[in-house]
Amino acid sequence: MSDIFVTREDGKGGGRYLTTIDGQTAGMTYSRAGTTRIIIDHTGVPDALRGKGAGQALVQCAAGIKIIPLCPFAKAQIGKHPEWQDVLA
Repeated sequence: MSDIFVTREDGKGGGRYLTTIDGQTAGMTYSRAGTTRIIIDHTGVPDALRGKGAGQALVQCAAGIKIIPLCPFAKAQIGKHPEWQDVLA
């Protein structure tokens, strides 16, 4: 995922991670759950980016904090990566 650049927009109550590939933007939104956890609400990947690793890169960028994955995609990605299991809140 190192070749996919992801940005983070952080607000008071939550934020989002974004990546743009070939003019198409994928995003993942989150809400804060205290000071040490986030709730991943939604991951949206345009059809043109499916299978290119955009969604996985978004989830991976959030893996540095404790996560409550309400989004089915984020939950599945964390489940597929044993090395990410420690991020589950």
